[in-house]
Amino acid sequence: MLFNSPLFVFVFLPLALVVFFVVALRGKNLHCVLFLGLASLVFYGYWNPKYLVLILASIGGNFALSQGICRAQGGRRRMLLALGVAFNLGLLGYFKYALFFVENAALLLGRAWSIEAIVLPLAISFFTFQQIAYLVDCWRGETSPPALARYLLFVAFFPQLIAGPIVHHYEMLPQFEKLGERPRLGNLVAGLTIFFAGLFKKVILADGVSGYADAVFEAVAAGTAVGALEAWIGSFAFGFQIYFDFSGYSDMAIGLALMFGIRLPLNFASPYKATCIIDFWRRWHMTLSRFLREHLYFPLGGNRAGWANQMRNMMIVMLLGGLWHGADWGFVLWGGLHGVYLALNHGWRRWSPEGLRLRPTLGRGLTLIAVIFAWVPFRAETWPETQALWLAMLGGGTQAGSAINDQGLALLLLAALLAVVWTLPNTQDWSGFAETEAKRLPRWALWQKTAPWAAFNAGLALAALAVMVGRPETQEFLYFQF
Repeated sequence: MLFNSPLFVFVFLPLALVVFFVVALRGKNLHCVLFLGLASLVFYGYWNPKYLVLILASIGGNFALSQGICRAQGGRRRMLLALGVAFNLGLLGYFKYALFFVENAALLLGRAWSIEAIVLPLAISFFTFQQIAYLVDCWRGETSPPALARYLLFVAFFPQLIAGPIVHHYEMLPQFEKLGERPRLGNLVAGLTIFFAGLFKKVILADGVSGYADAVFEAVAAGTAVGALEAWIGSFAFGFQIYFDFSGYSDMAIGLALMFGIRLPLNFASPYKATCIIDFWRRWHMTLSRFLREHLYFPLGGNRAGWANQMRNMMIVMLLGGLWHGADWGFVLWGGLHGVYLALNHGWRRWSPEGLRLRPTLGRGLTLIAVIFAWVPFRAETWPETQALWLAMLGGGTQAGSAINDQGLALLLLAALLAVVWTLPNTQDWSGFAETEAKRLPRWALWQKTAPWAAFNAGLALAALAVMVGRPETQEFLYFQF
């Protein structure tokens, strides 16, 4: 079930809210937890009921392991942690990477090995990483296992289940202990405001620009030559598509959780405003960056063992971060390219003279161009497509084909979207959910319970709902099956 589907917006969400508020008004915390846990399983199982067995097995196995880790002593704790990590990575490896590894091993060894295609379960990357982090925290003695119902909700809470954020126990479990206490209408209103802002970003901005990206990438896949302008239009179009797609999902997740009185951590903070690649990765998929930093980069040694080791560790993290996104060499190339970017960025900070530091505006422009260039292998299906598009973007293409009929209109749309991401505050700032930039905003730009703001929010909601209902098919989020 997708957040941007009529079934979710008009059926699932209203029913879930009504039942939750009825239960909450009775003042029973456990009943609220049980209901939201059940609703989350219904949400997850709607896509493919048989994978309910998988997520329940994962939850049950990890809950038992966490109990054992907390009770064990000495070396047995480490053994149980290793078993838990192997259990989680084994599930993830089979469903997400088995076919990829078999195909590449067969190609490398010249064998005719093959296995049947495996359908990737929804959210397996997210709930796997989340539970690994939880087991590590149990091993460190930073938490003790909650009741099973709260642990199930911690893993399966539907607003953050499909595409994050990847949450820590200390961010969620204390809130679940108070779930249902004094349900507030203000949370519902603020949550709906943020949710519909995200829906607008998804169905109007992200889906609206996707046609230009699809036209260029599909033309190149079909062997059609494109020129430099078309190549950049297609690449920027995809860059804005994935930006507003993921920004929209992040807003919708935060808004949904807030309706039930839960605050999710921020996962997206205007990354195209970043003035360097280091800054970009502090703003893009923030909770994934946090997980990779805490559970991979630091254990590898981080920056503690000299410059060369720091660059090695950073490259390993980015390559694995790319592979986390999907079993495809394009994702690995994307991660590796960002690893090179980060190395260059750190090198520039370390050795460049003070007078050569880039001005913020120039840094922002160069960072955006670098990010857009790296999105090509992320979107392209094959290496030849990536190569052809990169060659065209660097001026080596031709004007033999025409993937985009009205390039002028496309450029105007992209310029408008660039103005939006560079000049307007993000949803978390103007809504008051976060304060990353809110302190610099004038009072009139901050959301308030006033008639003008109500009219503005209603306009966003009605526009998004009209487009959503009018489409014959619901377009998936790009992070839907990562």
